[in-house]
Amino acid sequence: MKQTALITGASGGIGMELAHIHASKGDNLVLIARTKEKLDALKLELETQFGISVYNISLDLSDTDAPKKIFNELKDKKIHIDFLINNAGFGDFGVFAECNWEKQSEMINLNVIALAHLTRLFLPDMIKSKSGKILNVASTAAFQPGPGMSVYFASKAFVLSFSESIANELKGTGVTVTVLCPGATATGFRKAAALEKSRLFTGKQIASSREVAEFGYEKMMKGKIVVIHGFMNNILVQSLRMAPRNIITAVAKMKLKEK
Repeated sequence: MKQTALITGASGGIGMELAHIHASKGDNLVLIARTKEKLDALKLELETQFGISVYNISLDLSDTDAPKKIFNELKDKKIHIDFLINNAGFGDFGVFAECNWEKQSEMINLNVIALAHLTRLFLPDMIKSKSGKILNVASTAAFQPGPGMSVYFASKAFVLSFSESIANELKGTGVTVTVLCPGATATGFRKAAALEKSRLFTGKQIASSREVAEFGYEKMMKGKIVVIHGFMNNILVQSLRMAPRNIITAVAKMKLKEK
């Protein structure tokens, strides 16, 4: 019997690559994103290439009613979710006191509330069936404060802590939770967050979305909890555990500035 993966933020970047990976394994898909045209094109491509079934839902997950709408629609369609991949998210660069609050609020709704709500909705059925895997996409930003992107860094810290907590709660249930923490990755995130000229992205080799997606998929299937993509990113995170917080904060601020 085929399994089904629900992937948010599936129209591009890591989410789209995860859709390709799951499809190549024979999994059916539920794809969530705002842009209907991109989802429709991806559905046609994956169904034609892999002979699977793709069900699209086009909506904005920053709408607080969106998770419940998704859950109810899939219940009506009798679609059981075996893999829940909370990938959707965005960032924004700027000093908090001068930021656009509506955009920050949307970021919290998407990066934090939608992720937690979808997990709460789909988790009981996974526990009941004693099977299921959840992949939450965080970031190496989760391990440090981020002056200039304060809300984004804080939202990813929530994803990390939340994922570790429920992974512990779920021991022995047959359900696993993995939190993927990539560093700078070649996706649309850089442009959307106005970071094209920051030190975070310039002058270094950036991981591809495919590399990060393959890494995340492999670790999810093994039931790993916290997974950090890239050797240097692992070194960075380990160094953050030992360095004074004021120095960590200052370095993060410097990296986000234009080169």
